Amino acid sequence: MSLSPRCRLGLLAAPLLAAACAPFGQGSPDGTAGAVPEAELRKTDGRWLNRVLFFGDDASMQRLQSLGRARFLDEQLAMPPADPPGLAAAIAVLPVAQQTAEQRYRALRAEQQRINTLPDEDAKQQARNALNRAGNDAAQETATRHMLRALYSPAQLREQMTWFWMNHFSVYSGKGSVCWTLGDYEDKAVRPRVFGRFGDLVMATLTAPAMLEFLDNAQSAAGRINENYARELMELHTLGVSGGPSGSRYTQQDVQELARILTGVGIDANGQPPRLSPQRQALYLHDGLFEFNPGRHDFGNKTLLGQRIDGAGFAEVEQAVALLVRQPATARFISHKLAVYFVADTPPPALVDRMAATFQRSQGDIAAVLRTMFLAPEMQAALASGTRKFKDPMQYVTSSMRMAYAERPAANLRPVTNWLAQLAEPLYGRITPDGYPMGEAAWASSGQMVKRFEIARAMGSGQAALYADDAGKPLRAGFPLLTTRSFYDQIEPTLGAATRQALSQAASQPEWNTVLLSSPEWMQR
Repeated sequence: MSLSPRCRLGLLAAPLLAAACAPFGQGSPDGTAGAVPEAELRKTDGRWLNRVLFFGDDASMQRLQSLGRARFLDEQLAMPPADPPGLAAAIAVLPVAQQTAEQRYRALRAEQQRINTLPDEDAKQQARNALNRAGNDAAQETATRHMLRALYSPAQLREQMTWFWMNHFSVYSGKGSVCWTLGDYEDKAVRPRVFGRFGDLVMATLTAPAMLEFLDNAQSAAGRINENYARELMELHTLGVSGGPSGSRYTQQDVQELARILTGVGIDANGQPPRLSPQRQALYLHDGLFEFNPGRHDFGNKTLLGQRIDGAGFAEVEQAVALLVRQPATARFISHKLAVYFVADTPPPALVDRMAATFQRSQGDIAAVLRTMFLAPEMQAALASGTRKFKDPMQYVTSSMRMAYAERPAANLRPVTNWLAQLAEPLYGRITPDGYPMGEAAWASSGQMVKRFEIARAMGSGQAALYADDAGKPLRAGFPLLTTRSFYDQIEPTLGAATRQALSQAASQPEWNTVLLSSPEWMQR
């Protein structure tokens, strides 16, 4: 009996898919401090590189071996937000790069007002549908820009951290007008600050229209207080759950007091300053779409985490954020989350403690915390012990694309963003504000593995519309060759017997590619 190529490939990959979603041991890094001999570091350089970057290609491995880990890391931390010329040119043609959030938001408001004046209900509905499609396009353009950088920027750690912080300070593009301000949120509030002071990052997200709308603070005012953002600012963005592992201790009264402090922090919807008394006018703040309107602020004195905060306007917000950021619970919460993302689902407590100490000593210097983590003996122990870190969908898709298509940049990234959606991790698609989970348990299901197999087949065959225009017209074709030096140096030594056997039975290069990209070894980094 002859089998179709698809059935044959399925039979080859079935044992691998089962192995990929089977539970793995976590290893037992002992966290022993002390210098690690250079020869031992070299043995795990590939795995270390694939934690720092989405995928370490030949050039980055050569760079690492030339500089050593500390200097390589410093080089990544020093890379500026500006894109290199070729990447900048690709981004510049995207509409999201040609308009500010304010311009988009004002155009949206004007169109909404025009639609409301239309006499015909069918015409109104058609116009609303067109506006919704334009909003979806804005979110898609932002996602395309994000993926262009993740795939092709040499500043790979910056792009990983942009993904990390966008997930930490998550907003949902489907709510209200968030999709229209999303581009600036990522590009101007988050990405430039991914290695800076954590307090500055909190303030940037706090004053971003996308966050203010997503978590409802734009509607919060004295006498009509909305506690939603205040609660998430404490629980998800800084301190962690009260009574949880970060050691945070705050009460419902603290949430209410912070919500009072945040009143008046909102969006300038009309482009016109509010009518205020001369005394209040002096306290009015405005920057693009962001405004602090003292006419909506609760000027009563407050008590937050046991500290008195006098009613003073926006200065209260700055005082409150500084208070939240310097709490030991915030240092532990952020350090633990970084260690879960980069080191292990259950990171060594000693490592988290040292990262938290760095966080507090450096006043929330994110780069310093990352340096403590990446150069820690606990990180090396985790790598040497074989402790796996299962790739979430973003890491899986991005690393696979970087391995397969780094030398042939894709002309159309819509298939890539669609793959993330199929794997239940679409960019800006998390409805709840807690961000996507980072642990293996959330992503290692059999259903997820079947989807990854289909994506591996699409990538491996070269038939994934990556080189077609938006109308589907193919611009070029051809499957990738994955047997690069990176494969032989970093990946081939990690392959188990089942994967080697399946690869040896592949009847074609596309089939071989599919087996590798759906193997259990490739699912981890």
